[in-house]
Amino acid sequence: MIDALFGSKTRVKLLHLFLNNPGRAFYVREITRKIDEQINSVRRELANMLSIGIIKSENSNNRLYYEINQEYPHFGPLHQIFADSGVSDAVGVADANDWTKRLKPLGDIRVVIFGGKLVHGSTSDVDLLIAGTVNKTQLKKFIKELEEEENKALNYSVMDYEDFYYRLSIKDRFVTTLLATKHTVITDSEGVLTDS
Repeated sequence: MIDALFGSKTRVKLLHLFLNNPGRAFYVREITRKIDEQINSVRRELANMLSIGIIKSENSNNRLYYEINQEYPHFGPLHQIFADSGVSDAVGVADANDWTKRLKPLGDIRVVIFGGKLVHGSTSDVDLLIAGTVNKTQLKKFIKELEEEENKALNYSVMDYEDFYYRLSIKDRFVTTLLATKHTVITDSEGVLTDS
């Protein structure tokens, strides 16, 4: 039904992707894989959305990246329509349901933050921070899968949740440096990053 309202199934899928990933940029081939649509219709819809200002683009490493324009006048209402239920207030939650499923085997994970190579525009040296009680075997498998998907080696850090919380509370340089640059909060089960 929402397809009819917005005129195109591809456009709806694009809006869903972008509005569930504010602060994250994607290149065209990555978008076509994620939304499973033909590259020509994706390019056409991206051009339309770019012309009205709902998305913005930026060249980086010989690739054109697209992301939602959070300054767009109707960003808020569109975010409410397209953001997955339960995460509409959490700006920067990427594919929340998918990540919840993927992180479950790792153990009692309380905080997951993407930065560095996983977030376009991030200047952090850390690509992934995980805080919680972690199954090391499952973690290795998860990191290997993520590195294969991204086609790059990732710099990640794992710590106990108590250690992370302490570091956050004393404004430890390691944690504050990651949070000061562009990042995406994937999981924050205790809500400790809402003010960060």
